[in-house]
Amino acid sequence: MLAHKNVATRREVFFILAVQDLISKAATLLEALPYIQKFSGEIFVVKYGGSFMDSPDPAVRNGVARDIVFLEAVEINPVVVHGGGKAITRAMEKAGLQANFIQGQRVTDEATVKIVDDVLSREINPEVVATINSLSGAAQGFAGPDIFTCRKIFVKSPDGEQHDIGYVGEVIKVNTEPLMECIRKGITPVISPTARGEDGKIYNCNADVAAAQVAIALNAKRLVFMSDVPGLMRDFKDPATVISHLHTSEVDGLKKAGIVDKGMIPKVDSAVAAIKSGVEKVSFVDGRVPHSVLMEIFTDAGVGTEVVL
Repeated sequence: MLAHKNVATRREVFFILAVQDLISKAATLLEALPYIQKFSGEIFVVKYGGSFMDSPDPAVRNGVARDIVFLEAVEINPVVVHGGGKAITRAMEKAGLQANFIQGQRVTDEATVKIVDDVLSREINPEVVATINSLSGAAQGFAGPDIFTCRKIFVKSPDGEQHDIGYVGEVIKVNTEPLMECIRKGITPVISPTARGEDGKIYNCNADVAAAQVAIALNAKRLVFMSDVPGLMRDFKDPATVISHLHTSEVDGLKKAGIVDKGMIPKVDSAVAAIKSGVEKVSFVDGRVPHSVLMEIFTDAGVGTEVVL
């Protein structure tokens, strides 16, 4: 009799835990509801990059794509700009080319830019599209030169010397019509960060800057930068120092303090440019954290760093 009672008690405990889990899930949906209602029909630009793209774990690689499909399902219009720096470096090594960087910018000669364009537009881009489509989403890939026009950039070293780093450009114009055509059909555009230069040649571009220019050109509501760090940190070695909320007026001070430095400079500058052009909020989130995009958009607390006016 006692054993039977213990079995019944265990069943009751399991039932209670199961119900509590369902209640918790329902509460999460209810927390998301106002955001879903608020953002329905809006455009969200997601910059998809970081080492999580190279993860051997399919759950990590597919996690972001599932978030994109969720946005589609609740009638938010995602637009993806992806990176791929590590894959480019691997391809260069395979071709016997040495990767060189000046002030964080990849020196890109004629041989390198061909590899960059091949890797970004013909390897990574179709892979991202295929992943979204395999999860019952709808995505279409675009090679950057079909969407972006850029101007060649030069890099200054700390001593003020100007360096020509080859086929490296800054996006200055976005061909929005193909992107809007996708959005009207409920399809997610996925764009590689290469561009056509004013000389007609292909250039390698910073994906963060490209994503910000897309957000500005499409009058996007939100811009989300995904990388492999928890956000903007006061101490890059300590994830506990993530700055959860940042006003654009604070950025210059963080640069002077060395907190915004190196690879974070184009991200933060792009965020500021996007916000000053009308994007409501820009977020920096860790793509390795499951569903970080959804948590940032659809929960009160959010994750990572949010940048506002």
